[in-house]
Amino acid sequence: MNSYLYDGTAEGLLSAISFILDTDAHPEEAVLAVREDTLFEEGAMVPTDAERASEFFLRLRHDAPEAARTLFTFLLAEKKGMEGSLVCYLMLSLQSGADVNAFLTDPSVKDIVATAKKTSRELHRMKGLLRFEKLRDGAYLARMEPESNILQPLAYYFSRRLKAEDWFIYDAGRRTAARWHQRELRFGAIEEFTNPPHSEDEMKVQALWKVFFSSIAIADRKDSRLQKSNMPMKYWKYLVEKPGE
Repeated sequence: MNSYLYDGTAEGLLSAISFILDTDAHPEEAVLAVREDTLFEEGAMVPTDAERASEFFLRLRHDAPEAARTLFTFLLAEKKGMEGSLVCYLMLSLQSGADVNAFLTDPSVKDIVATAKKTSRELHRMKGLLRFEKLRDGAYLARMEPESNILQPLAYYFSRRLKAEDWFIYDAGRRTAARWHQRELRFGAIEEFTNPPHSEDEMKVQALWKVFFSSIAIADRKDSRLQKSNMPMKYWKYLVEKPGE
């Protein structure tokens, strides 16, 4: 059983997995972890190779396209400690091709697919729960704190839906943002975030929306459990109708 280390990036992870699958006689037994620079750390450091990582992903997309999509979604979850499962999953993917996600009796396949599906559900939810608020300068701002790092796919989705508007999406947990301006999408880090002022129209719209949300509620048919199932409380913080709850 061989141990390997990588730098913690997605490119580093794919570089390491590609190296393990190409060189290790028993990749299913390999131990792969993020390098922490601690005194008792063991393992061979696999250098990050962007070209190798890209070639590996292209090979996977050609031989097992469903597994490539699952891998992309899994990486958004930013889950540490599952590298061993991912090595086994990708090894099976290249061996079995399109059928790998059906092998749910295999623990590695089950874990990777379950994590990817959870991330996909969160991305789908945020497409409906993200609230854009109009700012005084005419741009729109949406804030969120998702579990997974879904900023990029979410921003690309809204770049197709809101082409004519200027907007920002801010991931408060990771302090990263996407900006759509003059039909160009950019990503960056924001160390210090200050809430910009809303436009007067936005304040009126929010007030009307709160009244509407309250007025359509039927007390006798209220089902808090169902509501929390469809709209988990962790997302309520940035909802206009449930501010700060």
